[in-house]
Amino acid sequence: MTLEVRLDAVRVGGVRPLPREGQPSAIDKHEVDGPVQVTTLGLAGDEHGDPRVHGGPEKALHFFSVEGYRKLADALPDVDVRIGSLGENLRGVGATEQNVCVGDVFRLGTALAQVSRPRSPCWKIDHVLDHDGANLTLAELRCQGWYLRVLEEGEVAAGDRMTLVDRHSPAATLDRLLRVQQEHRPDVAELRELAGATGLADQIRRRLLGRAQWLQANPGA
Repeated sequence: MTLEVRLDAVRVGGVRPLPREGQPSAIDKHEVDGPVQVTTLGLAGDEHGDPRVHGGPEKALHFFSVEGYRKLADALPDVDVRIGSLGENLRGVGATEQNVCVGDVFRLGTALAQVSRPRSPCWKIDHVLDHDGANLTLAELRCQGWYLRVLEEGEVAAGDRMTLVDRHSPAATLDRLLRVQQEHRPDVAELRELAGATGLADQIRRRLLGRAQWLQANPGA
């Protein structure tokens, strides 16, 4: 499959108090002009308010599509859903949860990165958008963006291309993974198939296999 996206923005942010209650967060990022260094821990100058759940090699970069912003804005017409408000490092048009798969490898400028897992929307989105339940809406729409691990360090800038160079698991679209995770009693075989997708983050793989094991042991529950 051919998939090439122009990166509209490359964004980094520092830790600062988050409205409404002042918790430390780096979700408020700004766009960078010119090339930014890409390392195995993310973009130079980017920070994380809670390193226990953000950042690290498996979540080095976060991509969010313009299409995702449009979906959320359509679902929440009374909320000010501003493009760039949800903490992404990279943004563009044409790559979505429907056409991106677990394990996809992309050339980003001179760096090489691999899709590791979907983003899990949290309460911070509610605070940023000043709307309780916005994070749940984002999850229901299955357009929350995804994380990438960095395979080769390099540089990336707004205007660069994000080009698919390798696809290991064409059946494991992010949308399919998110749908299965949402189902009350997903198919055990499908859980195991998705768990076997090349490049899937170990945390998600263990979660899928654990759920498959529980469902198989409790068929009537």
